[in-house]
Amino acid sequence: MVRKIILVIALAVAASTIYQTWINQLETPLWFSNPVITHAQSSSSSLSPVGSNLDYNLSQTLGLDFQSHPPVNSQMGLDFQSYPPVKSQMGMDQSRPPVNSPDKSEIDKNLAVEETAQESASVGSRDKSEIPRIVKSPVDSRKGKAFKAFLERQQELLLAKKEIESYVGAVDDRDLYRPLYHNVCKFKKSYELMEKIFKIYVYREGPKPYFHQPELKGIYASEGWFMKLMDQNKQFVVKDPWKAHMFYLPYSLHRLVEGMYDPNSHNLHPISLFLRDYVNMIASKHPFWNRTQGTDHFFVACHDWGPYTTTEHPQLRKNAIKVLCNADLSEGYFVLGKDVSLPETTLRKIAHPTGNIGGKAVSERSILAFFAGNIHGRVRPILLKYWKGKDDDMKIYHLLPARVAKKMSYSEHMKSSKYCICPMGYEVNSPRIVEAIYYECVPVIIADNFVHPLNEVLNWDAFSITVAEKDIPKLKDILLSIPQQKYLSMQLSVRKVQRHFLWHAKPVKYDIFHMILHSIWFNRLNQIES
Repeated sequence: MVRKIILVIALAVAASTIYQTWINQLETPLWFSNPVITHAQSSSSSLSPVGSNLDYNLSQTLGLDFQSHPPVNSQMGLDFQSYPPVKSQMGMDQSRPPVNSPDKSEIDKNLAVEETAQESASVGSRDKSEIPRIVKSPVDSRKGKAFKAFLERQQELLLAKKEIESYVGAVDDRDLYRPLYHNVCKFKKSYELMEKIFKIYVYREGPKPYFHQPELKGIYASEGWFMKLMDQNKQFVVKDPWKAHMFYLPYSLHRLVEGMYDPNSHNLHPISLFLRDYVNMIASKHPFWNRTQGTDHFFVACHDWGPYTTTEHPQLRKNAIKVLCNADLSEGYFVLGKDVSLPETTLRKIAHPTGNIGGKAVSERSILAFFAGNIHGRVRPILLKYWKGKDDDMKIYHLLPARVAKKMSYSEHMKSSKYCICPMGYEVNSPRIVEAIYYECVPVIIADNFVHPLNEVLNWDAFSITVAEKDIPKLKDILLSIPQQKYLSMQLSVRKVQRHFLWHAKPVKYDIFHMILHSIWFNRLNQIES
């Protein structure tokens, strides 16, 4: 009798254990392992270097341990403090991409595989049936409030757009130099409405230094200074996200490359996966991404790889406004009229970002054209082939020789030249364009398919020359064919446009910070349907 009782108790305990385990499995939220899962993402496991298991994928590539993860309710399924710290080379010389940079053909091949898998779920389509399905998150109960707030913000933008389109008025030339702009009247009206209306919410999630702690010196300073000034801004930034027209994803791609990219791997995948999961976490924790599929969100990246690290999240790549130094129309990432070409600025002193600007008077500019720099990319070797040491009027060098630098420094060469040659490097962008403007030298831009910075309002023909890559052999003839009066007009315009490319510790009207903001504002208005 005692044995029967013991057997019954044992069976009851075993049945209870099995039932409880089954219940726990049912209650595990799907978004815990991947907050927002689309058809496209779930079908792209072939792109993952470690297989299709998302939890294992994250733990292997980014150091996350889901087995010891905090409760779901505390961290929305992702603990960003678990991501690896920045590597020891954080203080390394800020040069262009490492020698062992990833093969772009491999990136393009992976992108082609991804797009094939996503063909039936294109987020760029107007057909709602083709938008990837999104798994419901805990914030879906607030859909009514989110939708109402969205309609209110959309209406504000629509009214601003109509007011700009219909505006006809005069502009005081002492305030804005008319030749610099496509339409100075509409620009001024648009800028005034931006100051009055535009509100941005900055997400606080994300570990430092990848978020909110950018580099402020070197050739990637644009993304760092913009982030710094946004974090400090009180005019455009709001604490209440329901009042925001746009949402800023405040990550520094330069920091991510320093911390996550292995130069021997030729692989940007860990960074792409990190950004995919960061956006998915934002989409699960807040209702704002999902209500527009990311079209009212933006990020700023000056590193050359800015476009290529969006491939793992199709909405981030296709819908969000990308503010990029690498504004190349030929690769299918940068979308004219939606994305923003970010000016690339080299800053050497944080305390004095506007130091050492200006140049010699026109009469003292004895050099016709000048270039000196590292030789990489497709354009610079051709430039040197035709012009290095070939003509005394064309001061074209590899690196500036020591014997030459002793007599005249790099900056003095630019300050003493009529035209400064600005050939593309690894990518279409070059910091020499803004350097030339700083030194009041007319930029000569050589980069096919490059979208000029702040092109939404600035008329680059007024203060620069664009030369096709195929015309490099005719470069001197092109420059000499420019009438003196036109050169004088362009040089004056360079001095006038300089104000739009200057960083200030405390932003001033029409400076580079406000001009970047205006391009974001302008392109967002461009997306609003009347």
